[in-house]
Amino acid sequence: MATSTDELNTNTESSCYAGEVPLTVDELDQILQLHQMIFARVARNEDYLSIINKLCSLTESFLTNAVASVMLVDNESGLMSVLTAPSVPDAGISALQGLKPGRTGGSCGNAVFGNEPVYVRDTFTDPRWADLRHIAYDFNLCSCWSVPVRNEAQEAIGSFALSSFEHRTPSAFHKRLLDVGASIVSIVLARHAQDQHLAASRKRIELMGTVLTQSSEGVLVTDARNRIVETNKAFEAITGFCGDEVKGLDPKLLSSGRQSAAFYEDMWAELTLQGQWHGEIVNQRKDGSELSQWMSLSVIRDALGNVQNHVAVFTDLTELKAGKAKLVDALEHDQLTGLPNKAKLSMLLDGDDHPRSLLLLNVDNFSYINTGYSLAFGDRLLCAIAQRLVEVEPGAQVFRVNADEFAIYYDQVVDLKAANVRVLKQFFSRQINVDDLGFNITFTAGGASGSDSLFGKAVQSLRKAREQGKNQFHLYNADTDEPDQAKRAEHIYWNSMLHDALSDGRIVPYFQGIRDNRSGDIVKYEALVRLLHDDTVHSPYLFLDAARLSGLLPLITRRVIDRGFAQITGTDIELSVNITEEDLNQHYLEQYLESKLDEYQVSASQVTLEILEGVSSTGKKNHIKQLRALKVRGYRLAIDDFGTEYSNFERILELNVDFVKIDAKYIKNIVDDKASYEITRAIVYFAKNAGIATIAEFVHNQAVQDVVDQLGIEYSQGYLYSEPAASV
Repeated sequence: MATSTDELNTNTESSCYAGEVPLTVDELDQILQLHQMIFARVARNEDYLSIINKLCSLTESFLTNAVASVMLVDNESGLMSVLTAPSVPDAGISALQGLKPGRTGGSCGNAVFGNEPVYVRDTFTDPRWADLRHIAYDFNLCSCWSVPVRNEAQEAIGSFALSSFEHRTPSAFHKRLLDVGASIVSIVLARHAQDQHLAASRKRIELMGTVLTQSSEGVLVTDARNRIVETNKAFEAITGFCGDEVKGLDPKLLSSGRQSAAFYEDMWAELTLQGQWHGEIVNQRKDGSELSQWMSLSVIRDALGNVQNHVAVFTDLTELKAGKAKLVDALEHDQLTGLPNKAKLSMLLDGDDHPRSLLLLNVDNFSYINTGYSLAFGDRLLCAIAQRLVEVEPGAQVFRVNADEFAIYYDQVVDLKAANVRVLKQFFSRQINVDDLGFNITFTAGGASGSDSLFGKAVQSLRKAREQGKNQFHLYNADTDEPDQAKRAEHIYWNSMLHDALSDGRIVPYFQGIRDNRSGDIVKYEALVRLLHDDTVHSPYLFLDAARLSGLLPLITRRVIDRGFAQITGTDIELSVNITEEDLNQHYLEQYLESKLDEYQVSASQVTLEILEGVSSTGKKNHIKQLRALKVRGYRLAIDDFGTEYSNFERILELNVDFVKIDAKYIKNIVDDKASYEITRAIVYFAKNAGIATIAEFVHNQAVQDVVDQLGIEYSQGYLYSEPAASV
């Protein structure tokens, strides 16, 4: 949509922030489409809160693992409350009520206090979140970007924010998205206030003895017999009738015949019963042209309740309705091709749920055409493609849904594979000609049929087709494509379960003994995380992926350290705890461990920190620095699951680790698998020469232990000697 994009972004500086990568045409198109979809709802006079909720939902779709919210400042108390946050649980909304704007009041409190955007990457450490740190931890709000919502005087009256469950910094696209969103919220709120004012004004309109002759609204007064006794100048200007020529006549002379007899019966019944009536009506002018009006009727009674007058106050809606129709048409149609756009398609798909089909077409190599021939040429080519698509499928509706994407909508279930073949044949058999240049256009296509989530399924199918290459087609298949959705649903389930378990204290360590193969005794324990739910102990393999995606791993590590140290307080028992890359990224370990050593009177020499081989091998400078500092402090280091990833012997020597834990996949097969045996033997050989003790994981029977003893591995861990238990 080149023309609209140019209007949105007239120069390079306006499309990006200092030092940032400029917004792409696709990103600007996405923001423009959001703008169009929201103002289409505004033009349809939808409820202001539903419009803002839709804005939040659309904004969330541009940033995974994030929620949008709008907060407003109360004029009397000066405190902030949540207006809407459709994806935030009630507990989260309650926690934010009564927020005081200020330098330590989180991103939204700061945005309102300073009347400027605030982008916080790490809510767990940023001083601007000092007063709300507990909320960040309780709801895992890792980062929060907030932009002030301003009134006409450019004063901050609220905030529009994106809060993420990951630590992240906004791109220029996300900053622009938030700016546009905040502006839209300002407009919608101002319009809502105006609507409230107009509604109140209509209720106050009463005839108190004299007619407001100078009113811009038409006024007509009848007597008890419904004969016109008075009009004002606006009545004459709007209807074309002079006041004198209508006096004594029945107002039905204005009737256009567009309303039925039943309409007037209902109107008079409500007017008689309620004393007033409000509604839209189509009358006619003196010249016979139609006159759309918003009319308020009132009954004036005397002290005894007898009808004295009827008063009609009306506004001419004719031009407004015509302009609104044009605006709706503009917002629901692509300005380049004239096709209905994505907003129109969304409304069509939301309209009902009968079975139908949708085919999405992505023009192959269009970006190269834009680059090679100019954007203006590309626009002309898109128009030609749009016209051809309409000709190919005359019984369907064609939409332009993205820069180089079209949709063909069928109001019934059709054979989409055959439809795609028809499209390809038409474009293959006849070139598209633009400026005396011919092009053989091909498409990568995805399609879906059904009655629910049709667009999302078609998008998923198009993505699958793109993965196969150019000029490919994929038809949505629930049996093969649903697993992706099932996996997402599983992550959502465990995300919710983890938050509840952390709040309720149901994330706990279980302890598995580690045997000294020289003495035969259990000499230390590893703390293994478990989730308790409904008398079931859940393994971390079920929820660790969800915890990682939700940014909850550091909270889980803290819980395991706290409960693990509580178990060994006052003893000399050694304990191993697992440390993740996410823990090292947050730089909290050294300080947190020290506080727990003091709290539970545990020595650093009792604690072994286990890190995965991949964490140690990537060699991030800040990670290595932290691990060295912990080693100097007296903690022991162990490389967990060694042999599964990089096997970076140099890094192990550099870190001066104390233990190498040989991965279970080698140990469990060591008796019968020669490769597993040789790999294990090589690891043990290296470790012995480096002075590093080895621990065999997954020792589950005596035959495995015999080989472990033969190789000289110092420690064994597995069900042969110790099953994980709730206490040491």
